[in-house]
Amino acid sequence: MKLPIGPEVPFKDALKFWVKLGFISFGGPAGQIAIMHKELVERRQWIDEKSFLHALNFCMLLPGPEAQQLATYIGWRLHKIKGGIVAGSMFVIPSIFFLLALSYVYARYGKIGEVAAVLNGFKPVVVAVVVEAVIKIGKRSLKNQVHFAIASFAFIGVQFFQVPFPLIVAIALVLGYLWSRKTKAESDETEAATPASRPSRHHVLKVIGACLLLWVVPLAASLLIYGRESVATKLYIFFTQAAFVTFGGAYAVLAYVNQAAIAAGWITAGQSVDGLALAETTPGPLIMVLQFIGFMTGWQNPGANNQTPHAIACALLVTFATFLPSFLFVLSAGPYLERIRGNASLSGSLAFVTAAVVGVILNLSLTFGTTVIRPASEIELTALVLTILAFVALYFLKIDVLLVVLGGGVVGLGKHLLFE
Repeated sequence: MKLPIGPEVPFKDALKFWVKLGFISFGGPAGQIAIMHKELVERRQWIDEKSFLHALNFCMLLPGPEAQQLATYIGWRLHKIKGGIVAGSMFVIPSIFFLLALSYVYARYGKIGEVAAVLNGFKPVVVAVVVEAVIKIGKRSLKNQVHFAIASFAFIGVQFFQVPFPLIVAIALVLGYLWSRKTKAESDETEAATPASRPSRHHVLKVIGACLLLWVVPLAASLLIYGRESVATKLYIFFTQAAFVTFGGAYAVLAYVNQAAIAAGWITAGQSVDGLALAETTPGPLIMVLQFIGFMTGWQNPGANNQTPHAIACALLVTFATFLPSFLFVLSAGPYLERIRGNASLSGSLAFVTAAVVGVILNLSLTFGTTVIRPASEIELTALVLTILAFVALYFLKIDVLLVVLGGGVVGLGKHLLFE
């Protein structure tokens, strides 16, 4: 029996989209989720609204990059294991090459020149994408006054009291569960699991075994080539641990990683900030900043190895260790997610999580917007105008996000060549 997801989607059509998504997924998690919603729910109708939001709620609860996990889950819904692997991989692969190139230029020359100008043109577009995401996701997930209250409390908690995102998710989850048990308001809107979606212990064990084998191979290669005490091996083990304990998205991960990486002398605080700026303006998950940290660590600690190949190896090891657990979580838990769709209390809990996430994304959009539009004490007029134009193009004119992003890059480069 097929999962109730929508029209039959040929695998080649899905593959084309996942490849495209890897090149246009700008804007961090909020922007990427917005792009997937626009393409998969509104335009192509490959997945319905309820399934999309349910999956988003679930991915928010997992450690790691929620947007990449959401793509992996939708790919699994469409074409099972191979669909999940393709969707999750293509979401990341283009950004690997973009960020490797930028990391090399950064490490070799210390500045990016014209490339920086193009990236500065991307930033206002990213702000517009995130703002559009807040509006669209808010409209679809804030269904009543209680949801608005949860979103408001989440925003206030993050903005004014620096409440950790994992704590906000936990509180929203508990409140949602209690509220749904009390009112049973969601009971008529949930759907029972289909026989095809029921979990299988054999399936879970198979996924765990495959992921464990895939994890061991790079570790063995690093031990063989670089040794047990090498930076490469230490990076691989450390970032594997980070992938399992860091909830709350890229910023939470970066805070955790910074503490350890800077204390170990792998990178400086300034380099970490530069890496975040690069990751924010390249396609792919924002958590790709960890690849930059891996590259710079390998670059600055080559030992007896050739500097550039060693840095690339460290970067790829970090990336693999960061994303492999995401496939483990989604592909093993996917059938269970289908089963809990019929549980009114759990569905209500996840709806509260989505409401809280709207408040958190609003906070991130304000923070990022302030950084781009008002980086110092004065407003950057070009960035402000470009942000407004990009928002109009995306939200009202429905122009493809890739064209808008490229347009922003052209404006940034033009300003640099003409006035700087």
